[in-house]
Amino acid sequence: MKMKFGALVTDGRGKIGGHVASKNRAGAYLRTKVTPVNPQTTAQLEARSRLTTYSQAWRGLTEEQRAAWNGAVSAFAKTDIFGDLKSPTGFNLYQRLNNNLAKVGAAPIDEPPIPSEVSTVTLDSLAGSAGAGTLSMGLSGNDPARTAVKVFATAPQSPGVNFVKSEYRLITTLPAATPTPVALETAYEAKFGALVEGQKIFVRVVFVNTTTGQESTPQQISAIVAA
Repeated sequence: MKMKFGALVTDGRGKIGGHVASKNRAGAYLRTKVTPVNPQTTAQLEARSRLTTYSQAWRGLTEEQRAAWNGAVSAFAKTDIFGDLKSPTGFNLYQRLNNNLAKVGAAPIDEPPIPSEVSTVTLDSLAGSAGAGTLSMGLSGNDPARTAVKVFATAPQSPGVNFVKSEYRLITTLPAATPTPVALETAYEAKFGALVEGQKIFVRVVFVNTTTGQESTPQQISAIVAA
């Protein structure tokens, strides 16, 4: 359980007893903790396998390499859920960057990289047709060299839904310089089934530097599936 104190508790995240504290657009809230079933999906098993792989690889690094990762963490600090700047541990940084690289099929790294800008293009269009069985995503220009793309999508949503968060699932990754527009129907249907006319789909992309493993800020777009 993470809490932020003012005159009284002003914010909270995580579990305490049988409850979970979090926050949405309406403000902070507390809900009853629900333990979900563990479906042992392919994605879950792959994530656990990567965690095991890089945990073992971390132990196989030299003391000098681990010290270098520990010394690099301040350059990769991120803002936490309270808006405070936090640095990862060397182990977490090693895991994070190498997991990103593994997901896009890039080679792992044993030395911490020098932080660099993640080149991106603009996600500017999404169109789906249930009758034609097509789902096309448009990017403004080709994906930059040394920048792969992780593509996430949601299952069909009500057309009145305007915000999603936990519904995103990784459906495919795109290598650097993938031509645009990108046909996503095969990857989408493999994850969620056939497109449904009148339902809304959300797509989110994250660009990954294939040299450093750094990620860009996500971009997202939505569209209602046509007939």
